[in-house]
Amino acid sequence: MSTRFFTNAGDNTLLNKFKGIFEHNRDIQFFDALVGFLRASGYFSIRPFLQHVPNIRILVGINVDTIISDYQKQGLLFHPDLDRAVEEFRKTLRSDIQESRYSSEVEDGIVQFVDDVVSKKLEIRAHPSKRLHAKIYIFRPQGFNEHKAGAVITGSSNLTDAGLGTKEASRNYEFNVLLNTFDDVQFATQEFETLWQEGVSILPRDVSKVKEESYLRSDLTPFELYIKFLTEYFGSAIEFDPNAIEDLPDGFKRLSYQGDAVKQGFDLLQKHNGFFLADVVGLGKTIIAVLIARKFYFHNGFPEHRSHTLIIVPPALKDSWEKTLEKFRLDNYKLVSNGSLHKLTHPEKYDLVIIDEAHKFRNDTADAYDLLQRICKTPTKRRLKDDTLAKKKVILVSATPLNNRPADIRNLILLFQDGKDSSLEIGNLQRFFNQRIKEYENALRNLDASAARHEVKRIYDLIREKVVTHLTVRRTRTDLVDAADYKKDLDEQGIIFPKVEKPHKILYKLEPELERLYDQTAKILVTDLAYNRYRAIGFLKPDKKLKYQNADRISAQLANIMKTLLIKRLDSSFHAFRESLRRFKEATWAMVSMFESGTIYIAPNLDVSTYILEGREDELVAKIAEKRDTDPTIEICTPDDFRDDFLPNLQRDYEILDALTKQWLRVQTDPKLDEFLVYLRGELFERRINHGGKLVVFSEAKETTDYLKKELAKHGFDKVLTIDSHNRKERMPAVRANFDANLPLDQQVNEFNILLSTEVLAEGVNLHQANVIINYDTPWNSTRLMQRIGRVNRIGTTAPKIHIYNFYPTAKVDNDLELQKKAIMKLQAFHSALGEDSQIYSEDEEFETFGLFDKDIQEEKDERLTLLMELRRFKRDNPEKFRRIRNLPLRARTGRSVAVLDSKTVTFIRNQKRDAFYAIGPIDEIEELSFLETARIYRATVDEPLQPLHERHHDHVNLAMLDFADKLQAEAVQHKVVDTTQGPNERKALAYLDAFLKLPFISDVEKKRIHAAKHAVKLAKFAKLQRGVNDLFKSQSKTKLTPVTLLDKLMEILDRYPLDDEFENAALPLFDVQTIGELKPEIIISESFSS
Repeated sequence: MSTRFFTNAGDNTLLNKFKGIFEHNRDIQFFDALVGFLRASGYFSIRPFLQHVPNIRILVGINVDTIISDYQKQGLLFHPDLDRAVEEFRKTLRSDIQESRYSSEVEDGIVQFVDDVVSKKLEIRAHPSKRLHAKIYIFRPQGFNEHKAGAVITGSSNLTDAGLGTKEASRNYEFNVLLNTFDDVQFATQEFETLWQEGVSILPRDVSKVKEESYLRSDLTPFELYIKFLTEYFGSAIEFDPNAIEDLPDGFKRLSYQGDAVKQGFDLLQKHNGFFLADVVGLGKTIIAVLIARKFYFHNGFPEHRSHTLIIVPPALKDSWEKTLEKFRLDNYKLVSNGSLHKLTHPEKYDLVIIDEAHKFRNDTADAYDLLQRICKTPTKRRLKDDTLAKKKVILVSATPLNNRPADIRNLILLFQDGKDSSLEIGNLQRFFNQRIKEYENALRNLDASAARHEVKRIYDLIREKVVTHLTVRRTRTDLVDAADYKKDLDEQGIIFPKVEKPHKILYKLEPELERLYDQTAKILVTDLAYNRYRAIGFLKPDKKLKYQNADRISAQLANIMKTLLIKRLDSSFHAFRESLRRFKEATWAMVSMFESGTIYIAPNLDVSTYILEGREDELVAKIAEKRDTDPTIEICTPDDFRDDFLPNLQRDYEILDALTKQWLRVQTDPKLDEFLVYLRGELFERRINHGGKLVVFSEAKETTDYLKKELAKHGFDKVLTIDSHNRKERMPAVRANFDANLPLDQQVNEFNILLSTEVLAEGVNLHQANVIINYDTPWNSTRLMQRIGRVNRIGTTAPKIHIYNFYPTAKVDNDLELQKKAIMKLQAFHSALGEDSQIYSEDEEFETFGLFDKDIQEEKDERLTLLMELRRFKRDNPEKFRRIRNLPLRARTGRSVAVLDSKTVTFIRNQKRDAFYAIGPIDEIEELSFLETARIYRATVDEPLQPLHERHHDHVNLAMLDFADKLQAEAVQHKVVDTTQGPNERKALAYLDAFLKLPFISDVEKKRIHAAKHAVKLAKFAKLQRGVNDLFKSQSKTKLTPVTLLDKLMEILDRYPLDDEFENAALPLFDVQTIGELKPEIIISESFSS
């Protein structure tokens, strides 16, 4: 069928119509176009046909609706605005250039377009008043008349690639018609002429200026590109917000680094709903958290909505938080201890949750974690503009977020992110962390310690780069001292940070016989003792064992806890070890005695051993009878309820413990105490070491601190204060008065100069009148060590140096080298004995951490902060130049001469979720870089000259874009796979939930809850939800329950969680395919290198 209509289908495109008209009408002298949109790239496509056309005119419609709307907002009548019309055209052209395909071909076309306007081969006008929706293309020959009519095309196609149909993949469906009669062409020409006369001319300078303002400019120097790179990466962080730390209470110093932390933290709350506040110990995290909460209060719908803040802290820190909150006058807060979460009602009331010492909630199997996760993920009362309820914001205060296992880090992040739908670049955190956890566990099994450390470092580097860095506000003292702006601020405030000296070793020597006993004891504790007293439920026969879920696992855990305790007590002090050994022996004998009497009491919540050993069995029976109805863990057994091998194993443990106890009772010496006394009388109180004459001694064992106080008193040291969990509350005023340098001078006293403390003071307390710390027993992980150091290394200290002393046992040998060797062997034996709990948590936790290799205790330095400060200095010193560079368009690029990078291109690409940095080599090899690696490459001097882009520049950038898009696509596909192919536990939970939906008596409300639960399971929203559902499934195999009862129990489980009941169809895809388009990457900057 012959027709003059065409739709861009097949070869019947507007571009081919142009081609045909020009090929068969060689004498076309006039080409006029009336279009709603003009793309320079579209003009480039038809430019070859216009080569010999002397008169080209294009009339462009502009967005008149926007101009009319602006006039109406100002209460003005609309009238044609010629200047506005030109500006609208320039704006459209600017956008066209910026969004065009990144290729040398397209750029050549844009340059040709500009050249044609400048040479006046092409005339452009913009219509200032009419809404031009028509598209007309008029082709007139020389001597246009009724016998030589030319042609006109009209329809829907604009002068764009999509409208012309240049590429099949991007063609629009259009509806156009080609007319060849003189009357039609003449009518179109007359209409065009009328509109042309009304149009405003786009002058050559207007078009040239757009080109000069676009990324096509060719005068950008390497240094300017480097600055542009930094401005794009840091964004709003460049601007210091002085208002963040205004209105401070008396006595608090106004520090700019805290202002930066407030701004950064607030931004992360808005972007990710939560973050780690991880400034190192002693830099005022509490103050920063309160300042963020205060800012949040005034930016979260105030004054219509008055935000509430929930602050969760360890009991030991509650008083200091109360004092800070009172001074800073934070409105609408509730302060609770982390053991009181079960008392909390109406979690929807709170908009912001602050969790101090957040690492205490790192175990996702604990009930406290489950409760906290439910609190954090309960929506608030505040309604957003789209009528949804706002999510809570969460601040996790922890100085050491990376000093945890990968699973612990994941669990903390999942307090404010969903496992399979995160706001980070890594959309599926569950899959990412499962891979890292598996790699971490494999590394721990590696017998090659060096290889294990290397692999663990790689794992943590990946977690840091991909996840933690994007969720963390962190400054170290090194950062503050090295950043000139911060350092100036600190100097003006009179704040100094003391140097933490290399740890001092105190090696206490064991006489040969004592050394043999020491080493033999360590071996027995690890390999010979089975700790059967704490494994009773694991030895129950199957019918009795059913009462205790995970009986074998719990038994093994209890035994391991006891083994760890005894090993640590041996390291702590001989006195503490003897006492722990005695108690363990007595508890084991109590269990043997119960077997002999024929009645074994299992009551984890009662001190059964004490009752048995003191002959108070009648009291025990009465107490059990009283508690049995309310304590399901209580069980009264007979010997027949246990496996036959339990009693012999128990008796063997008792014999080992009895022999060990007798041997240690014969030890009357204490070389560790003797060495401590030598140091106390010597260097520990020397002025060159001890600046203020105060000493802080840490031990994990209360029995050790009590023993030390008694022994020190015997030797004339009577100004000694002991503190532990039992007396902390009553003695804290004395601790502050004697050891807190931030206390006003008139409140400071000097009644005590030695503080003996358990770990109860290792967190959140100022002890910085002292500058010397004694670790009487080994701090077995670097987190503990840094927390102890942080007690004395705080803002307000006046000592120039911090000294740390660590005790290590060694043999009595003749030379220092042998002393060190023996000490290392003993430490390694302990480290191995403590098992996985003491293995490498991070790259910092090597033996060197404990001082045996004279390693400095150093805080890491944040290179990002160094670069931010460099950029701020440039902005301050060159405000106009900074503003000009910051306003450069995206896609800015330059060439540069660097021999080692010859023929390479380095580019920065971004979408809404992530930044990516690529290096593409001469043979198209692609390497993804980190931000810091890219910054080191881009760094340039002010006078470094630019070079032309090499010929492979565009290909390289497009290869990077393709790689970025492929990874985005793969991530989206993996999301989809996760949705349809769940893990085994998820599949089991979902299948069980589906089974309930088939019950004939289920209500619509219950169906909604189950659908919402399925959705939450698919998102990995709550760690214990699927476990609870699966536990219910397991329980029915043990105890037969009716379907009605099972449904009631399921509802009890689901009602504990803040599920989204509006989500009725759990079969809907979790991830919208459209997000791939929405997350389309942009080229930010690029740089190509030649030799």
